[in-house]
Amino acid sequence: MTERVDTLIKGWYVVTMNQHRDVIRRGAVAVRGNLIVDVGKASDLEARYRADETVGGDRFVITPGLVNTHIHITGEPLTRGYVPDDTPFEENVFQWLCPLYSVHTAEEEKLSAQLAAVEMLKSGTTCFLEAGTVRFVDEVMDGLDEAGIRGRIGRWVWDLPPEPSVYRQDTDEAITNLRDTVERFRGAAGGRLGAWSMVVGHTTCSDPLWQAARAAADEFGVGLNFHMSPARLDPDGFIAAFGQRPMVHLAELGVLGSDTAIAHCVHVDDQEIGLLAGAGSSVVHCPTTALKVSYGVTQIGRIPEMVTAGVNVSLGTDGNNASNYSDLMRATYLVAGLFKDARMDPQMFPAERAYEMATLGGARTMLMDDRIGSLEPGKLADVVLHDTDRPEWRPLLNVINQLVWSADGRGVHTVFVDGRKVVEAGRMTTVDENHLYARCQQAGEAVVARSGLPDKAKFPIW
Repeated sequence: MTERVDTLIKGWYVVTMNQHRDVIRRGAVAVRGNLIVDVGKASDLEARYRADETVGGDRFVITPGLVNTHIHITGEPLTRGYVPDDTPFEENVFQWLCPLYSVHTAEEEKLSAQLAAVEMLKSGTTCFLEAGTVRFVDEVMDGLDEAGIRGRIGRWVWDLPPEPSVYRQDTDEAITNLRDTVERFRGAAGGRLGAWSMVVGHTTCSDPLWQAARAAADEFGVGLNFHMSPARLDPDGFIAAFGQRPMVHLAELGVLGSDTAIAHCVHVDDQEIGLLAGAGSSVVHCPTTALKVSYGVTQIGRIPEMVTAGVNVSLGTDGNNASNYSDLMRATYLVAGLFKDARMDPQMFPAERAYEMATLGGARTMLMDDRIGSLEPGKLADVVLHDTDRPEWRPLLNVINQLVWSADGRGVHTVFVDGRKVVEAGRMTTVDENHLYARCQQAGEAVVARSGLPDKAKFPIW
């Protein structure tokens, strides 16, 4: 007697990322509703289940969806590449990014979020953690829901900087904005979307705002997310204000916890790493941003020491004027290589470890490691099919090496989120891509024109 399932997904290889890291040759994944009900040999599952639809086949590698744990889905997708690539951190943020962020309309932020979601989905990322929606959370949520991605977002909250005035907030306003966003949007789209307690971080938050963010995460049972220490500006600022480095001060405030995700953490010392490990906090490494904005990650970055200390490290692509792409497979490739060279040690971050950071590590950062990050019965059906009938995939002799060192998101063929097919044959099923791209081009040109920032392209355009 066979059981009915909605979908049977078959592949040449199924990369499970389960406890034993099993890779199943001629494997399959059975899906009912939004859950995986079985994983195993295709022949066994075909005998056991009667599927309404069978997809995939002998040319596909089946993997869990990747988890991007730091990405700016507003402010930057519509201005991708407009910021010159030779600007130091402070100029990049304060003279370029903040002015560009400030002139987006609600409709433009929605378009921006949809463009980011489409790029992530089409390159195999099924779940993301946002760096903070600049202003228009309602419209952004609508756009994400239409696209069909899984994610957690928050409001762009700070209370110290005096500008740009368009999103200036005093402490009470910042706390109200943060709490309102979490309360209204946690559990959106049946739990596929939701909101976290988010602040911008860096040196932009007063102690009362830090403590309110911690309290909101505790009260509503969500994560706490912020930026810290990509450059020397943050530790220098904390030492000047408090006589302490950032993690020391935040630990004393009670901010750090096992539900805390902190982006960057390039300029940290041994004491701070110990505090992060002791609190069980996650660090999000954004390797392309670290290179492009010259954080010094290959010279002073302590990512290997964090991992050795037991800190969960996951991966992010950051903003489209920092890494300029949202394909997490490219970031996974980078993390597998950066510290091999920086430490002159080929044992640093082997392909298997890098891929764990992009899947299981991301799931843990998202506080969802019991639901995503691997292909196992009972987990949510976030599944990616990679087409191996492409030159970068052949010959296929070591599937993890191929995923990390050879392939990128352009080989993604089909994607399921929550058991729903959102990408098929390389095209979105939920969004009219051609219409979206045309609107994004028009909106991007309008945003940079309104910003008043100069076009710094170095080659003449005729």
